Amino acid sequence: MLARHGLGFVISITGLERFVPFQRVFNRGYQQPLSRPVYVRRALEELGPTFVKLGQILSTRADLLPPAYQAELAKLQDATRPLKTEIVTDIIAAEFGRPVDAVFSSFGDVPLASASIGQVHAATLADGTRVVVKVQRPGVVEQIDQDLQILRNLAATASRRWPVAEEYDVVGLVHEFAQTLRAETDYLQEGRNAERFAENFADDDSLYFPCVFWEQTTSRVLTLERIDGIKVDDLAALDSAGIDRRKVAMNGARMVLKMVFRDRFFHADPHPGNFFIQPGGRIGVVDFGMVGTMGPRIQEQLVWALLAYTTEDPDRQVDVLYELGVAGRHIDRAALRRDVEHLRSRYYGRPVGEIAIGPVVNDVLGVIRRHRLHLPPGYALLLKTVLMHENLVTRLDPSFEFTAVLGPYARGMMVRHFSPLGWGKAVGQAGIDLARLGIELPQQVRRLLSSLQRGDVEVAIRPTGFEAMIRRLERIANRLVLGIIAAGFVVALAVLLSAYHVRSDPQTGAILLAGFVLASVLGIYIAWSILRSGRP
Repeated sequence: MLARHGLGFVISITGLERFVPFQRVFNRGYQQPLSRPVYVRRALEELGPTFVKLGQILSTRADLLPPAYQAELAKLQDATRPLKTEIVTDIIAAEFGRPVDAVFSSFGDVPLASASIGQVHAATLADGTRVVVKVQRPGVVEQIDQDLQILRNLAATASRRWPVAEEYDVVGLVHEFAQTLRAETDYLQEGRNAERFAENFADDDSLYFPCVFWEQTTSRVLTLERIDGIKVDDLAALDSAGIDRRKVAMNGARMVLKMVFRDRFFHADPHPGNFFIQPGGRIGVVDFGMVGTMGPRIQEQLVWALLAYTTEDPDRQVDVLYELGVAGRHIDRAALRRDVEHLRSRYYGRPVGEIAIGPVVNDVLGVIRRHRLHLPPGYALLLKTVLMHENLVTRLDPSFEFTAVLGPYARGMMVRHFSPLGWGKAVGQAGIDLARLGIELPQQVRRLLSSLQRGDVEVAIRPTGFEAMIRRLERIANRLVLGIIAAGFVVALAVLLSAYHVRSDPQTGAILLAGFVLASVLGIYIAWSILRSGRP
């Protein structure tokens, strides 16, 4: 399938070439009437829902993919054929141990939305409350587990065979993707996420989060209060309803900045279909399967990054990139310093309100791609969320200055970090860690000395860098053995032909024919392996 879509190089990277005879010859003659990004999208669509989700997430990773791939993968739609109503009602009955009409007073036959993991139906509770019911597709968790295991194996093989895959830590990327995807299959966790957002914004009347009905919720069925309103990207309907779009844009910007800089818990799937504008401009938020968290360590690193940006020392700014874990081992520091200095000169000194986040982040990600840097887990999701929110609010109000609202939140985060209370907590924790180290260190040293005396500690040295040479030697040895066997067959056939008359003995002729076929197969395989070894 990969070769059919012009992606034969992936076969050799992932170690699957042994399953595709004459793969190099096939790819050499393959003509690509379409662009490579289009073929990647088509291949992911053909591979199924898990890979479609992977493509959707990669479309937001500007640190990994060029704009052409991002734009093409963004076309991937997580839409599948809806389940029959009977299947949905059977799942609900199995989850609650009673018929669907005993759980809900009414249940809509036509789904409101259908995706690869689940589909949503309208319903009402016994007291007349209007709700939406999200039902998980049967067998989807098992299918996702199988696909993720395949992705892990392919990522591990690619890291061993392709230096670029190792540089970008594709194994870590697959692990991050697996966590994100599994979170979307746990409806109990999604319900807890909704309640956490509602609690964080309990005092904000400009936002509304639906209630979770736990008596009608399981790990495979989620029942939420139904939210009505105008979709946030339907600008004509908003204007017809007299909604102040600038006010909505301001509320949306405040929402995401509070999530990121104060709550450190944010809605990570802010596409227009998840926001509904209610009368008065209140924003109703739905779909809480994909969320992001920002730990204290990430927040602290962001503080130091902001401080480094305020200085005129590009060396310090490069140091921050290393501390963030963005810069790897094989980075040209001088070239990176020049790019950072050039990037900073473009924006330094300009009023905050004149700087749009999108171009700044795109320029930064261009530097990241050019130097083959990579973002640690958590940062990519954070950048994607902020960028999507900025795009959303600027569509509502093209004159809206997102960075003007960002400034106070960033300064507040820095003030909290360097306040006496913040330093007091840090010093107190450091004191606790130091006291614990002083108590446990003698015991740990004594255990280490005892292990050394007993000989329990062994030091093993494993040379690296010879794997490719060893694999090549193994292939050469295998070819030699097969060549010797094929030559032996040829010699044996020649002796038999000289000793027997084939026409007078049909049985001998059949044996010789079988030997000839076997020798031919061995010869063809040896030729194929030699051709394959010459691939670039």
